[in-house]
Formats: sequence, C-alpha cells, structure tokens
Amino acid sequence: MDFLSPTYFFDYESDEIQDLVSEFKNTTLSEKEISIALYNKVRDAWRYDPYSLSFNKEKYRASEIAKRPKGHCIDKSIILIAGLRALGIPARIHLAKVKNHIGVERLIEKFGSNELTPHGMVDAFINDKWLKLSPTFNASLCEMLNVAPLDFDGENDAVLQEFSTDGTQFMEYLEDYGHFEDVPMEFMERNAREHYPNIFDTGTNQTEFQL
Repeated sequence: MDFLSPTYFFDYESDEIQDLVSEFKNTTLSEKEISIALYNKVRDAWRYDPYSLSFNKEKYRASEIAKRPKGHCIDKSIILIAGLRALGIPARIHLAKVKNHIGVERLIEKFGSNELTPHGMVDAFINDKWLKLSPTFNASLCEMLNVAPLDFDGENDAVLQEFSTDGTQFMEYLEDYGHFEDVPMEFMERNAREHYPNIFDTGTNQTEFQL
C-alpha cells in the first residue's frame, strides 16, 4: 500500500496544507523533530469538537478541514496525515472505539452514550517503525478537564490518556478497527449509524448533524 501519495482526502498539494507545513520545509530538523512539531501544531491549532457529525465527503478533505477552527478526532487525524505525507513521512488513518469517562454529560445527552466511535488516530512511519498518534485533545481543553496534554516524543505511541492528573479514569480503548489506506467513508457512516441510532432515527436521509 502507498501511504505517501496525495488522495482525494489527503490532498496535501493544496495551498492550505502546503501553508500548514511550510515552516517545516528546508529546515535542519530531523524527521523525528518535524513529526513532533507538526503533531503539536495540529493538536493545539484546531479546537476539539465532537458535536459536528457529517458524512459529506467534501467535509473530510484535509484542505477543507484546514479552513475550519475546530474539528473532531477524525478531522484532526486527516490534517496530520496530509501534513506528514507532504513532508515525506508515510502516514495512514487508524480507527477505534473509545469510552470517555470525564466530562461526559453532554456526550451522553447528544449521542446517548459516552462511547465515541469511530475514533480517529494516525499511524506514522517514523525512523523505520509505525507509531500511533492521537492529536485529538488540544492543550487548553486538557487543562479544563484536569488532564495532562498528550505529548508525542517521536519514538513511542501517543494514544489517548488513560487517567487524569488526579488518577481518575479518562479514556478507555474498547475496540480496534485497524488502519485504512484512505478515509473509509462507508465504514464510518455504517459504524456511527449502528452505535447512535437515536441521532439518525429522523425519518430522513440526513447526513449532517450539529449536535
């Protein structure tokens, strides 16, 4: 499989993604240093928002996501993948099901569950090994939730924090759906409809929801 080329979703030849990675080009930074810096930029420059749900393909193009000030885990993963590929670092999308244990009241109200699925993260091939990166929660949100920001050291997986700073359980991984060569729209929509029937039981073929 090819995890370096641009695709419809990972359209890194666009002006938006080229602007995103411009500061990392023609530098003396190592591959590891570039991946850390880009991870931090994506993690914190886009505010995490799980309440905008869409199955419109156009909304999942990296160039379109880059124009918005916020996004959910899959949005932020797509931007990071496009940026990494633009810099010659192989990357692919990885999906899972997770359970959130902190600040879940609104989640349960809107989704009928504190389980989030599909949850998006990134597999990046850095210094000859695949690593998992979750650029989901921006640092300011982590501060509000009393959770340390998820840092990436360029050498080890950076997956969602299991506990808050006071030891309260925060995120729990329930199921791993594996990685995909491109953004699997059909799988994502089918998965969401299976897990959140209360959202989709509207009697219409609605594909966008602001919860």
